[in-house]
Amino acid sequence: MSKSGALDLASGVGGKIERHQVLSAVHKYEKYHFGDEEDRKANYTDMVNKYYDLVTSFYEYGWGESFHFAPRWKQESLKESIKRHEHFLALQLGLKQGHKVLDVGCGIGGPMREITRFSGASVTGINNNEYQITRAKELNHLAGVAATCNFVKADFMNMPFPDNTFDAIFAIEATCHAPNVFDCYREIYRVLKPGQCFAAYEWCITDSFDRTNHEHQRIKGEVELGNGLPDIRSKEQCIHALNVAGFEVIWKNDVSVGSPLPWYMPLDKSHISLSSFRLTALGRFITRTMVKALEFLRLAPEGSQRVQSFLETTAEALVEGGRKGIFTPMYFFLVRKPDA
Repeated sequence: MSKSGALDLASGVGGKIERHQVLSAVHKYEKYHFGDEEDRKANYTDMVNKYYDLVTSFYEYGWGESFHFAPRWKQESLKESIKRHEHFLALQLGLKQGHKVLDVGCGIGGPMREITRFSGASVTGINNNEYQITRAKELNHLAGVAATCNFVKADFMNMPFPDNTFDAIFAIEATCHAPNVFDCYREIYRVLKPGQCFAAYEWCITDSFDRTNHEHQRIKGEVELGNGLPDIRSKEQCIHALNVAGFEVIWKNDVSVGSPLPWYMPLDKSHISLSSFRLTALGRFITRTMVKALEFLRLAPEGSQRVQSFLETTAEALVEGGRKGIFTPMYFFLVRKPDA
């Protein structure tokens, strides 16, 4: 069960960071994004860990256990669309009982739990954030999937697995945190068995993005700040990196295109939804007021309001980027490691 109450949110802000150090952690995280891109890439481990320590409880409180977007049909709830998005990936990989699968950047394990229930495959999640792994193990136990889902705390840029270990690998909006996409895909290639497939949803800028457009650059920067990203790559950069790693591209597509409802709709403040009330304008106002009160009463650590504020700014940037068509969080590809 997701942490759904105000006190759950308050107790989770900061993750494994000591309560009295949360505000300084926020300042350090923000400093990475107000500085040089190369500095973010050089310190990506600290940056991404601080990010997820700070925001995970907000994500779980407002979004659920699966921290990703999804294309959506009319009359379909956000939760239903997220499950369908995960099932689609499992079907593309042909997952079934007996398969040993890797989830790269598994968060608190929402997708892996759904995919193991859907397919019967055993899934290992790799994650470098201690707080998220602790929370994921709790949720796996509650869901009754601890026998088929496990976790390894490690950096997915340098994985502690032998060559040719996994029958399939997936990543859902996670490898966007990699400081170097070439090295990231090479490492995934290394641990995947020959003849098997890797599938992912990537965050990418689209062909409509204009690097000389200051408004486009502002939106991109705000998305990077609010999502712990060193940079947002283009679709072409991702495919080139996959080819360099040695993968054969089976197919690729921006699955946000043609979605009956836009992927960013849950974050659009003009959208009214009872099932996703906490994401609406009124819901965010209530959350903002609640976090302010909790911080004032010292039930939430100092710095909680600042985290909530930059997440709201980022939500608005994501909506802008989606409306302008300059950004997608679901550039899908299915690639294969050639037979030995």
